[in-house]
Amino acid sequence: MIRRLYDWTIALADTRHAMWALAIVAFLESSIFPIPPDVLMIPMILARPSRAFVIAGLATVASVTGGLAGYWIGFALEDAVARPILEFYGKGVEFDAFGERFAAYGPWAVLVAGITPFPFKVITIASGIFALNIWVFTLSALVARALRFFIVAALLWKFGAPVRDFIERRLGLVFTLFCIILIGGFFAVTWL
Repeated sequence: MIRRLYDWTIALADTRHAMWALAIVAFLESSIFPIPPDVLMIPMILARPSRAFVIAGLATVASVTGGLAGYWIGFALEDAVARPILEFYGKGVEFDAFGERFAAYGPWAVLVAGITPFPFKVITIASGIFALNIWVFTLSALVARALRFFIVAALLWKFGAPVRDFIERRLGLVFTLFCIILIGGFFAVTWL
């Protein structure tokens, strides 16, 4: 099953719809979707290494735009969505304490979450809830997402064939490691 999904993704990466699919996934991942754009971006770059930096640029712009949507969700829907849920579970006081820490370290949180496997949508929404300066948020998100996507693009552009061979020979291991990182990111969210 993993092999079929990988082959399908590699095939999609070389179609005329790949860039649109990447833009949609990158946008949604920054606000509501649990799957990172790397899942599509990596095979796209492996399929067409000459477009590595165009692909990384598209992922960056779509991700930051999606981050702004996540910011809006936190900013505009806090009272309607976030607060009632927190109060129901008795977490309102803890959330306020987290807000004080976030106010002090918000830009750094955006940078760290934007580069690491930590679910970026959590920080984009929190940035809106705690009204992190929109310009600081946007700049931090842009720097973080550009670093993440352009480093991946540069490595794949430079070492594409050996990386592809490694992935194809050890697909099960790569998929397992990816899942561990993804689950670890969600686990980290629960301990904030």
